[in-house]
Amino acid sequence: MSTLQPALMWFRDDLRLRDNSALDWIAQQGPVIAVVIEEDPETTRTRELGAAARWWWQRSVHQLKNSLAAHGVPLLYHSGDPREIIPAIVKKFGVSAVGWSRRYHEPLRELDAEIKQMLHERGVTARSFAGHLLTEPWEVLTQQGKQYQVYTPFAKTARTIAEDNVASYLNDANDQDPSPTSHDELGPIGLAGPGTDFPASSPLPDWNEPDWTHTLAQHWLPGENAGWKVAEEFLDQLAAAARKQAPHYAADRDRLDKQATSRLSPYLRFGEISIHRLWALVTEASDTGRIAGEDASAFLSELLWRDFAWHRLYHLPELHRRNVRQQFDHFDWHWDETEAQRVATTYRDPRCAETTEDLPADDFRRVFSAWRAGQTGIAVVDAGMRELWETGTMHNRVRMVVASFLTKNLGIHWRHGEAWFWDTLVDADPASNPFNWQWAAGCGDDAAPYFRIFNPDSQAKRFDPHYRYIRHWVPEFGTPMYPQPLVDLKESRRQALAAYDEVKN
Repeated sequence: MSTLQPALMWFRDDLRLRDNSALDWIAQQGPVIAVVIEEDPETTRTRELGAAARWWWQRSVHQLKNSLAAHGVPLLYHSGDPREIIPAIVKKFGVSAVGWSRRYHEPLRELDAEIKQMLHERGVTARSFAGHLLTEPWEVLTQQGKQYQVYTPFAKTARTIAEDNVASYLNDANDQDPSPTSHDELGPIGLAGPGTDFPASSPLPDWNEPDWTHTLAQHWLPGENAGWKVAEEFLDQLAAAARKQAPHYAADRDRLDKQATSRLSPYLRFGEISIHRLWALVTEASDTGRIAGEDASAFLSELLWRDFAWHRLYHLPELHRRNVRQQFDHFDWHWDETEAQRVATTYRDPRCAETTEDLPADDFRRVFSAWRAGQTGIAVVDAGMRELWETGTMHNRVRMVVASFLTKNLGIHWRHGEAWFWDTLVDADPASNPFNWQWAAGCGDDAAPYFRIFNPDSQAKRFDPHYRYIRHWVPEFGTPMYPQPLVDLKESRRQALAAYDEVKN
Protein backbone atom coordinates (compact mmCIF):
# COMPACT_ATOMS: atom_id res chain seq x y z
CA MET A 1 0.00 0.00 0.00
CA SER A 2 1.14 3.55 -0.76
CA THR A 3 2.08 5.72 2.21
CA LEU A 4 2.05 8.96 0.21
CA GLN A 5 -0.59 11.49 1.18
CA PRO A 6 -2.65 12.54 -1.83
CA ALA A 7 -3.59 16.09 -2.76
CA LEU A 8 -7.07 17.02 -3.97
CA MET A 9 -7.78 19.18 -7.03
CA TRP A 10 -11.32 20.59 -7.03
CA PHE A 11 -12.31 21.44 -10.62
CA ARG A 12 -15.01 24.06 -11.16
CA ASP A 13 -14.99 26.48 -14.12
CA ASP A 14 -11.40 25.49 -15.04
CA LEU A 15 -11.93 22.18 -16.84
CA ARG A 16 -8.43 21.89 -18.27
CA LEU A 17 -5.01 20.41 -17.55
CA ARG A 18 -2.84 22.90 -19.43
CA ASP A 19 -2.04 26.24 -17.79
CA ASN A 20 -3.94 25.47 -14.61
CA SER A 21 -2.13 27.07 -11.67
CA ALA A 22 -4.16 25.21 -9.07
CA LEU A 23 -3.44 21.85 -10.69
CA ASP A 24 0.27 22.69 -11.07
CA TRP A 25 0.47 23.44 -7.34
CA ILE A 26 -1.52 20.35 -6.34
CA ALA A 27 0.79 18.13 -8.42
CA GLN A 28 3.70 19.37 -6.31
CA GLN A 29 1.96 18.44 -3.04
CA GLY A 30 1.46 14.74 -3.66
CA PRO A 31 -0.30 12.20 -5.89
CA VAL A 32 -3.37 13.90 -7.32
CA ILE A 33 -7.01 13.05 -6.78
CA ALA A 34 -9.52 15.23 -8.65
CA VAL A 35 -13.17 15.96 -7.95
CA VAL A 36 -16.09 17.68 -9.66
CA ILE A 37 -19.18 18.55 -7.65
CA GLU A 38 -22.65 19.36 -8.86
CA GLU A 39 -23.54 21.80 -6.15
CA ASP A 40 -27.08 21.76 -4.82
CA PRO A 41 -28.57 25.18 -5.69
CA GLU A 42 -30.87 25.29 -2.67
CA THR A 43 -28.21 24.35 -0.14
CA THR A 44 -25.50 26.61 -1.54
CA ARG A 45 -27.88 29.38 -2.72
CA THR A 46 -26.40 29.23 -6.19
CA ARG A 47 -27.99 29.63 -9.60
CA GLU A 48 -28.56 26.34 -11.36
CA LEU A 49 -26.86 26.01 -14.75
CA GLY A 50 -29.06 26.66 -17.75
CA ALA A 51 -29.89 23.71 -19.98
CA ALA A 52 -27.47 24.51 -22.80
CA ALA A 53 -24.57 25.37 -20.46
CA ARG A 54 -25.25 22.19 -18.50
CA TRP A 55 -25.09 20.20 -21.75
CA TRP A 56 -21.67 21.71 -22.39
CA TRP A 57 -20.42 21.13 -18.84
CA GLN A 58 -21.39 17.45 -18.88
CA ARG A 59 -19.42 16.76 -22.07
CA SER A 60 -16.47 18.77 -20.86
CA VAL A 61 -16.37 16.74 -17.64
CA HIS A 62 -16.26 13.54 -19.69
CA GLN A 63 -13.31 14.93 -21.66
CA LEU A 64 -11.57 16.01 -18.45
CA LYS A 65 -12.00 12.54 -16.96
CA ASN A 66 -10.31 10.97 -20.01
CA SER A 67 -7.43 13.45 -19.92
CA LEU A 68 -6.83 12.89 -16.21
CA ALA A 69 -6.91 9.11 -16.65
CA ALA A 70 -3.95 9.38 -19.02
CA HIS A 71 -1.94 10.69 -16.04
CA GLY A 72 -3.18 8.20 -13.49
CA VAL A 73 -5.49 10.74 -11.87
CA PRO A 74 -8.91 9.53 -10.70
CA LEU A 75 -11.84 11.92 -11.09
CA LEU A 76 -14.43 11.66 -8.35
CA TYR A 77 -17.97 12.84 -9.02
CA HIS A 78 -20.29 14.05 -6.27
CA SER A 79 -23.46 16.07 -6.03
CA GLY A 80 -24.62 18.08 -3.05
CA ASP A 81 -23.03 20.53 -0.62
CA PRO A 82 -19.25 20.91 -1.06
CA ARG A 83 -18.96 21.94 2.59
CA GLU A 84 -19.78 18.33 3.39
CA ILE A 85 -18.23 16.61 0.36
CA ILE A 86 -14.73 18.12 0.42
CA PRO A 87 -14.03 17.39 4.13
CA ALA A 88 -15.40 13.86 3.66
CA ILE A 89 -12.97 13.17 0.79
CA VAL A 90 -10.11 14.67 2.78
CA LYS A 91 -10.86 12.42 5.75
CA LYS A 92 -11.45 9.25 3.72
CA PHE A 93 -8.24 9.38 1.71
CA GLY A 94 -5.94 11.28 4.07
CA VAL A 95 -5.62 14.28 1.77
CA SER A 96 -2.87 16.71 2.76
CA ALA A 97 -3.71 19.66 0.50
CA VAL A 98 -6.68 20.96 -1.49
CA GLY A 99 -6.55 23.50 -4.33
CA TRP A 100 -8.98 25.22 -6.67
CA SER A 101 -9.36 28.19 -9.00
CA ARG A 102 -11.15 31.17 -7.51
CA ARG A 103 -14.77 32.10 -7.90
CA TYR A 104 -15.65 35.78 -7.79
CA HIS A 105 -19.26 36.18 -6.75
CA GLU A 106 -21.40 35.64 -3.70
CA PRO A 107 -22.50 33.36 -2.26
CA LEU A 108 -19.76 31.18 -3.79
CA ARG A 109 -16.92 33.36 -2.50
CA GLU A 110 -18.29 33.02 1.00
CA LEU A 111 -18.77 29.27 0.56
CA ASP A 112 -15.17 28.79 -0.65
CA ALA A 113 -13.83 30.84 2.26
CA GLU A 114 -15.84 28.69 4.67
CA ILE A 115 -14.41 25.48 3.19
CA LYS A 116 -10.88 26.85 3.30
CA GLN A 117 -11.29 27.74 6.98
CA MET A 118 -12.70 24.26 7.76
CA LEU A 119 -9.70 22.61 6.09
CA HIS A 120 -7.16 24.82 7.85
CA GLU A 121 -8.74 23.92 11.19
CA ARG A 122 -8.17 20.25 10.30
CA GLY A 123 -4.51 20.89 9.52
CA VAL A 124 -5.03 20.58 5.75
CA THR A 125 -3.40 23.11 3.44
CA ALA A 126 -5.93 24.83 1.18
CA ARG A 127 -5.13 27.38 -1.53
CA SER A 128 -7.06 29.17 -4.22
CA PHE A 129 -5.55 30.46 -7.44
CA ALA A 130 -6.29 33.00 -10.14
CA GLY A 131 -6.97 31.69 -13.57
CA HIS A 132 -10.53 32.55 -14.55
CA LEU A 133 -9.88 36.24 -15.31
CA LEU A 134 -7.07 38.35 -16.70
CA THR A 135 -7.23 40.66 -13.68
CA GLU A 136 -8.48 40.19 -10.15
CA PRO A 137 -11.34 42.51 -9.08
CA TRP A 138 -9.27 44.03 -6.28
CA GLU A 139 -6.41 44.85 -8.67
CA VAL A 140 -8.23 47.27 -10.97
CA LEU A 141 -9.28 50.34 -9.00
CA THR A 142 -9.55 54.07 -9.55
CA GLN A 143 -7.04 56.47 -8.01
CA GLN A 144 -9.53 56.86 -5.17
CA GLY A 145 -9.45 53.10 -4.55
CA LYS A 146 -12.96 52.50 -5.90
CA GLN A 147 -14.23 50.11 -8.52
CA TYR A 148 -14.69 51.33 -12.08
CA GLN A 149 -18.22 51.69 -13.38
CA VAL A 150 -17.34 52.78 -16.92
CA TYR A 151 -15.57 50.48 -19.34
CA THR A 152 -13.16 52.83 -21.14
CA PRO A 153 -11.15 53.95 -18.08
CA PHE A 154 -11.43 50.42 -16.68
CA ALA A 155 -9.91 48.97 -19.84
CA LYS A 156 -7.06 51.48 -19.84
CA THR A 157 -6.01 50.45 -16.35
CA ALA A 158 -6.85 46.77 -16.72
CA ARG A 159 -4.88 46.30 -19.94
CA THR A 160 -1.59 47.20 -18.25
CA ILE A 161 -2.33 44.94 -15.30
CA ALA A 162 -3.38 42.12 -17.62
CA GLU A 163 -0.13 42.35 -19.55
CA ASP A 164 1.85 42.16 -16.31
CA ASN A 165 -0.26 39.25 -15.06
CA VAL A 166 0.24 37.29 -18.27
CA ALA A 167 4.01 37.83 -18.14
CA SER A 168 4.08 36.75 -14.49
CA TYR A 169 1.89 33.75 -15.30
CA LEU A 170 4.30 32.54 -17.97
CA ASN A 171 7.32 33.16 -15.75
CA ASP A 172 5.77 31.17 -12.91
CA ALA A 173 5.27 28.33 -15.36
CA ASN A 174 8.94 28.65 -16.45
CA ASP A 175 7.56 28.95 -19.94
CA GLN A 176 8.35 31.87 -22.22
CA ASP A 177 6.79 30.10 -25.21
CA PRO A 178 3.15 31.22 -25.50
CA SER A 179 2.21 28.11 -27.45
CA PRO A 180 -0.12 25.72 -25.60
CA THR A 181 1.91 23.08 -23.80
CA SER A 182 1.49 19.34 -24.01
CA HIS A 183 -0.33 17.28 -21.43
CA ASP A 184 2.75 15.05 -21.36
CA GLU A 185 4.64 17.53 -19.20
CA LEU A 186 2.43 16.61 -16.26
CA GLY A 187 3.67 13.04 -16.15
CA PRO A 188 2.04 10.39 -13.92
CA ILE A 189 0.80 12.77 -11.22
CA GLY A 190 -1.75 10.33 -9.77
CA LEU A 191 -1.39 6.89 -8.28
CA ALA A 192 -4.83 5.40 -8.87
CA GLY A 193 -5.29 1.71 -9.33
CA PRO A 194 -4.84 -1.69 -7.64
CA GLY A 195 -2.39 -1.91 -4.77
CA THR A 196 -2.92 1.66 -3.57
CA ASP A 197 -5.20 3.43 -1.13
CA PHE A 198 -6.29 5.77 -3.89
CA PRO A 199 -9.75 5.63 -5.41
CA ALA A 200 -10.74 4.72 -8.90
CA SER A 201 -12.60 7.29 -10.96
CA SER A 202 -16.29 7.57 -10.24
CA PRO A 203 -18.67 6.55 -12.99
CA LEU A 204 -20.29 9.69 -14.32
CA PRO A 205 -24.08 9.82 -14.17
CA ASP A 206 -26.28 9.11 -17.13
CA TRP A 207 -27.40 12.70 -17.19
CA ASN A 208 -30.85 13.43 -18.55
CA GLU A 209 -30.85 15.98 -21.36
CA PRO A 210 -33.67 17.82 -23.11
CA ASP A 211 -34.38 16.39 -26.55
CA TRP A 212 -33.48 19.64 -28.26
CA THR A 213 -29.81 19.44 -27.24
CA HIS A 214 -28.98 16.94 -29.97
CA THR A 215 -28.65 19.89 -32.34
CA LEU A 216 -25.92 21.46 -30.18
CA ALA A 217 -23.60 18.54 -30.90
CA GLN A 218 -23.85 19.34 -34.60
CA HIS A 219 -22.21 22.72 -33.97
CA TRP A 220 -19.92 22.26 -30.96
CA LEU A 221 -17.36 19.87 -29.49
CA PRO A 222 -16.72 20.76 -25.82
CA GLY A 223 -13.40 20.08 -24.10
CA GLU A 224 -9.88 21.37 -23.73
CA ASN A 225 -8.41 19.86 -26.90
CA ALA A 226 -11.32 21.10 -29.01
CA GLY A 227 -10.96 24.56 -27.45
CA TRP A 228 -7.34 24.91 -28.43
CA LYS A 229 -8.14 23.69 -31.92
CA VAL A 230 -10.73 26.47 -32.25
CA ALA A 231 -8.18 28.97 -30.88
CA GLU A 232 -5.59 27.88 -33.42
CA GLU A 233 -8.15 28.14 -36.22
CA PHE A 234 -9.00 31.66 -35.07
CA LEU A 235 -5.35 32.69 -35.13
CA ASP A 236 -5.01 31.19 -38.62
CA GLN A 237 -8.07 33.20 -39.63
CA LEU A 238 -6.49 36.41 -38.29
CA ALA A 239 -3.26 35.57 -40.12
CA ALA A 240 -5.20 35.07 -43.36
CA ALA A 241 -6.88 38.43 -42.77
CA ALA A 242 -3.45 40.05 -42.50
CA ARG A 243 -2.76 38.63 -45.96
CA LYS A 244 -6.14 39.97 -47.16
CA GLN A 245 -7.45 36.43 -47.58
CA ALA A 246 -10.13 36.52 -44.87
CA PRO A 247 -12.35 39.04 -43.05
CA HIS A 248 -10.66 41.23 -40.45
CA TYR A 249 -11.82 40.80 -36.87
CA ALA A 250 -11.71 44.52 -36.10
CA ALA A 251 -13.61 45.59 -39.21
CA ASP A 252 -15.90 42.61 -39.80
CA ARG A 253 -16.75 41.01 -36.46
CA ASP A 254 -20.15 42.73 -36.54
CA ARG A 255 -20.95 41.46 -40.02
CA LEU A 256 -23.57 38.73 -39.86
CA ASP A 257 -22.73 37.38 -43.30
CA LYS A 258 -19.00 36.86 -42.62
CA GLN A 259 -17.17 34.38 -40.42
CA ALA A 260 -15.04 36.84 -38.45
CA THR A 261 -15.72 35.96 -34.80
CA SER A 262 -13.60 33.70 -32.61
CA ARG A 263 -16.19 31.11 -31.36
CA LEU A 264 -14.14 30.87 -28.16
CA SER A 265 -16.65 32.15 -25.60
CA PRO A 266 -17.94 28.75 -24.33
CA TYR A 267 -14.37 27.45 -23.98
CA LEU A 268 -13.52 30.49 -21.87
CA ARG A 269 -16.80 30.15 -19.96
CA PHE A 270 -15.78 26.73 -18.63
CA GLY A 271 -12.06 27.43 -18.43
CA GLU A 272 -11.20 24.80 -21.01
CA ILE A 273 -8.56 27.15 -22.36
CA SER A 274 -6.45 29.54 -20.31
CA ILE A 275 -7.34 33.18 -20.87
CA HIS A 276 -3.74 34.12 -19.95
CA ARG A 277 -2.35 31.79 -22.60
CA LEU A 278 -4.85 33.07 -25.15
CA TRP A 279 -3.83 36.68 -24.46
CA ALA A 280 -0.17 35.70 -24.85
CA LEU A 281 -0.82 33.89 -28.14
CA VAL A 282 -2.65 36.86 -29.66
CA THR A 283 -0.06 39.34 -28.40
CA GLU A 284 2.83 37.25 -29.70
CA ALA A 285 1.16 36.90 -33.11
CA SER A 286 0.67 40.66 -33.28
CA ASP A 287 4.22 41.47 -32.15
CA THR A 288 5.69 39.21 -34.84
CA GLY A 289 3.45 40.66 -37.54
CA ARG A 290 1.57 37.42 -38.15
CA ILE A 291 -1.75 39.14 -37.46
CA ALA A 292 -2.80 42.78 -37.80
CA GLY A 293 -2.37 44.95 -34.74
CA GLU A 294 -5.89 46.35 -34.99
CA ASP A 295 -7.36 42.85 -35.02
CA ALA A 296 -5.34 41.87 -31.95
CA SER A 297 -6.30 45.04 -30.09
CA ALA A 298 -10.00 44.60 -30.87
CA PHE A 299 -10.02 41.00 -29.67
CA LEU A 300 -8.09 41.76 -26.48
CA SER A 301 -10.59 44.53 -25.76
CA GLU A 302 -13.36 41.94 -25.89
CA LEU A 303 -11.48 39.84 -23.32
CA LEU A 304 -11.23 42.92 -21.10
CA TRP A 305 -14.97 43.54 -21.49
CA ARG A 306 -15.48 40.04 -20.09
CA ASP A 307 -13.27 40.96 -17.12
CA PHE A 308 -15.30 44.15 -16.65
CA ALA A 309 -18.52 42.15 -16.38
CA TRP A 310 -17.00 39.85 -13.75
CA HIS A 311 -15.60 42.78 -11.78
CA ARG A 312 -19.06 44.32 -11.64
CA LEU A 313 -20.57 41.01 -10.49
CA TYR A 314 -17.93 40.90 -7.74
CA HIS A 315 -19.36 44.13 -6.37
CA LEU A 316 -22.99 43.53 -7.41
CA PRO A 317 -23.83 39.91 -6.53
CA GLU A 318 -27.55 40.41 -7.39
CA LEU A 319 -26.73 41.48 -10.94
CA HIS A 320 -29.19 39.01 -12.51
CA ARG A 321 -32.04 40.20 -10.27
CA ARG A 322 -31.60 43.89 -9.55
CA ASN A 323 -31.25 46.92 -11.77
CA VAL A 324 -27.86 48.57 -11.37
CA ARG A 325 -29.50 51.95 -11.90
CA GLN A 326 -32.12 51.98 -9.19
CA GLN A 327 -34.39 54.49 -10.92
CA PHE A 328 -35.29 51.66 -13.29
CA ASP A 329 -36.93 49.86 -10.37
CA HIS A 330 -39.89 52.09 -11.23
CA PHE A 331 -39.76 51.51 -14.98
CA ASP A 332 -42.95 50.07 -16.41
CA TRP A 333 -41.59 46.93 -18.07
CA HIS A 334 -44.03 44.08 -18.67
CA TRP A 335 -43.44 41.45 -16.00
CA ASP A 336 -45.01 38.05 -15.42
CA GLU A 337 -44.15 36.38 -12.12
CA THR A 338 -45.39 32.98 -13.31
CA GLU A 339 -43.13 33.12 -16.35
CA ALA A 340 -40.20 34.24 -14.22
CA GLN A 341 -40.56 31.19 -11.99
CA ARG A 342 -41.10 28.83 -14.91
CA VAL A 343 -38.34 29.78 -17.33
CA ALA A 344 -35.62 29.26 -14.77
CA THR A 345 -36.65 25.71 -13.98
CA THR A 346 -38.23 24.21 -17.11
CA TYR A 347 -37.18 24.25 -20.71
CA ARG A 348 -39.74 24.40 -23.45
CA ASP A 349 -39.29 24.14 -27.19
CA PRO A 350 -40.52 27.58 -28.31
CA ARG A 351 -41.80 25.99 -31.50
CA CYS A 352 -44.09 23.80 -29.39
CA ALA A 353 -45.14 26.50 -26.96
CA GLU A 354 -48.61 26.87 -25.55
CA THR A 355 -51.29 27.95 -28.01
CA THR A 356 -51.54 31.75 -28.01
CA GLU A 357 -53.51 32.47 -31.18
CA ASP A 358 -56.66 33.38 -29.25
CA LEU A 359 -54.87 35.84 -26.96
CA PRO A 360 -54.92 39.60 -27.60
CA ALA A 361 -52.13 40.82 -29.86
CA ASP A 362 -50.43 42.63 -26.98
CA ASP A 363 -50.79 39.86 -24.40
CA PHE A 364 -47.53 39.10 -22.62
CA ARG A 365 -47.63 35.36 -23.24
CA ARG A 366 -48.33 35.78 -26.92
CA VAL A 367 -45.65 38.41 -27.46
CA PHE A 368 -42.95 36.70 -25.39
CA SER A 369 -43.68 33.31 -27.00
CA ALA A 370 -43.27 34.87 -30.44
CA TRP A 371 -39.95 36.42 -29.43
CA ARG A 372 -38.63 33.12 -28.07
CA ALA A 373 -39.73 31.22 -31.18
CA GLY A 374 -38.34 33.70 -33.70
CA GLN A 375 -41.81 34.61 -34.99
CA THR A 376 -41.90 38.36 -34.36
CA GLY A 377 -42.04 39.39 -38.02
CA ILE A 378 -38.78 41.34 -37.53
CA ALA A 379 -36.35 39.39 -39.69
CA VAL A 380 -32.99 39.87 -37.98
CA VAL A 381 -34.56 39.31 -34.54
CA ASP A 382 -36.17 36.08 -35.71
CA ALA A 383 -32.94 34.93 -37.34
CA GLY A 384 -31.03 35.46 -34.13
CA MET A 385 -33.55 33.67 -31.95
CA ARG A 386 -33.60 30.68 -34.30
CA GLU A 387 -29.82 30.61 -34.43
CA LEU A 388 -29.82 30.55 -30.63
CA TRP A 389 -32.26 27.65 -30.47
CA GLU A 390 -30.40 25.59 -33.08
CA THR A 391 -26.79 26.23 -32.05
CA GLY A 392 -26.78 27.41 -28.44
CA THR A 393 -25.17 30.66 -29.46
CA MET A 394 -25.97 33.88 -31.27
CA HIS A 395 -23.86 36.43 -33.11
CA ASN A 396 -22.93 39.15 -30.63
CA ARG A 397 -24.30 41.98 -32.77
CA VAL A 398 -27.64 40.19 -32.97
CA ARG A 399 -27.64 39.59 -29.20
CA MET A 400 -27.68 43.36 -28.74
CA VAL A 401 -30.44 43.79 -31.32
CA VAL A 402 -32.78 41.13 -29.91
CA ALA A 403 -32.21 42.41 -26.36
CA SER A 404 -32.97 45.99 -27.37
CA PHE A 405 -36.06 44.85 -29.26
CA LEU A 406 -37.41 42.85 -26.32
CA THR A 407 -36.86 45.53 -23.69
CA LYS A 408 -37.54 48.68 -25.68
CA ASN A 409 -39.82 47.86 -28.61
CA LEU A 410 -41.80 45.12 -26.84
CA GLY A 411 -41.40 46.65 -23.38
CA ILE A 412 -40.71 43.30 -21.68
CA HIS A 413 -38.49 43.19 -18.59
CA TRP A 414 -34.85 42.36 -19.31
CA ARG A 415 -34.93 39.62 -16.66
CA HIS A 416 -37.25 37.54 -18.83
CA GLY A 417 -34.81 37.76 -21.73
CA GLU A 418 -31.81 37.14 -19.49
CA ALA A 419 -33.45 34.00 -18.11
CA TRP A 420 -34.14 32.68 -21.63
CA PHE A 421 -30.54 33.30 -22.66
CA TRP A 422 -29.39 31.65 -19.42
CA ASP A 423 -31.21 28.49 -20.46
CA THR A 424 -30.29 28.49 -24.15
CA LEU A 425 -26.73 29.83 -24.45
CA VAL A 426 -23.85 27.37 -24.15
CA ASP A 427 -21.66 30.27 -23.01
CA ALA A 428 -24.08 31.78 -20.46
CA ASP A 429 -22.14 32.75 -17.35
CA PRO A 430 -23.19 34.48 -14.13
CA ALA A 431 -21.49 37.77 -15.04
CA SER A 432 -21.61 38.40 -18.78
CA ASN A 433 -25.20 37.29 -19.31
CA PRO A 434 -26.94 39.67 -16.85
CA PHE A 435 -24.33 42.40 -17.33
CA ASN A 436 -24.89 42.53 -21.09
CA TRP A 437 -28.67 42.36 -20.72
CA GLN A 438 -28.63 45.33 -18.36
CA TRP A 439 -26.32 47.14 -20.76
CA ALA A 440 -28.75 46.60 -23.63
CA ALA A 441 -31.79 47.51 -21.53
CA GLY A 442 -30.19 50.77 -20.40
CA CYS A 443 -30.32 50.07 -16.67
CA GLY A 444 -26.76 48.80 -16.14
CA ASP A 445 -23.23 50.11 -15.72
CA ASP A 446 -21.83 51.91 -18.75
CA ALA A 447 -25.12 51.09 -20.42
CA ALA A 448 -26.14 52.15 -23.86
CA PRO A 449 -28.42 55.09 -22.99
CA TYR A 450 -32.04 54.06 -22.92
CA PHE A 451 -32.78 56.45 -25.80
CA ARG A 452 -30.25 54.55 -27.96
CA ILE A 453 -32.63 52.02 -29.44
CA PHE A 454 -31.32 49.61 -32.05
CA ASN A 455 -33.45 49.68 -35.18
CA PRO A 456 -33.47 46.03 -36.30
CA ASP A 457 -34.12 46.88 -39.95
CA SER A 458 -31.25 49.37 -40.05
CA GLN A 459 -28.97 46.90 -38.29
CA ALA A 460 -29.84 44.21 -40.84
CA LYS A 461 -29.15 46.51 -43.78
CA ARG A 462 -25.81 47.54 -42.30
CA PHE A 463 -24.50 44.18 -41.09
CA ASP A 464 -26.33 41.72 -43.36
CA PRO A 465 -26.69 43.80 -46.53
CA HIS A 466 -27.43 40.83 -48.78
CA TYR A 467 -29.73 39.14 -46.22
CA ARG A 468 -27.63 35.98 -46.23
CA TYR A 469 -27.78 35.53 -42.46
CA ILE A 470 -31.50 36.24 -42.39
CA ARG A 471 -32.37 33.92 -45.27
CA HIS A 472 -30.28 31.13 -43.75
CA TRP A 473 -32.25 31.15 -40.49
CA VAL A 474 -35.58 32.47 -41.79
CA PRO A 475 -36.10 30.79 -45.18
CA GLU A 476 -39.73 31.93 -45.36
CA PHE A 477 -38.67 35.60 -45.10
CA GLY A 478 -40.28 37.61 -47.89
CA THR A 479 -43.05 35.06 -48.51
CA PRO A 480 -46.73 35.05 -47.43
CA MET A 481 -45.79 32.46 -44.78
CA TYR A 482 -43.77 35.01 -42.82
CA PRO A 483 -45.74 36.75 -40.03
CA GLN A 484 -46.49 40.45 -39.88
CA PRO A 485 -44.41 42.47 -37.38
CA LEU A 486 -45.59 42.28 -33.77
CA VAL A 487 -45.09 46.02 -33.37
CA ASP A 488 -44.45 49.09 -35.44
CA LEU A 489 -40.79 49.91 -34.89
CA LYS A 490 -41.21 53.69 -35.05
CA GLU A 491 -44.25 53.83 -32.80
CA SER A 492 -42.79 51.43 -30.24
CA ARG A 493 -39.60 53.48 -30.22
CA ARG A 494 -41.63 56.62 -29.53
CA GLN A 495 -43.39 54.91 -26.64
CA ALA A 496 -40.10 53.68 -25.21
CA LEU A 497 -38.61 57.17 -25.30
CA ALA A 498 -41.68 58.56 -23.54
CA ALA A 499 -41.34 55.91 -20.82
CA TYR A 500 -37.65 56.74 -20.46
CA ASP A 501 -38.44 60.41 -19.98
CA GLU A 502 -40.75 59.50 -17.11
CA VAL A 503 -38.01 57.52 -15.35
CA LYS A 504 -35.39 60.18 -16.03
CA ASN A 505 -37.57 62.87 -14.48
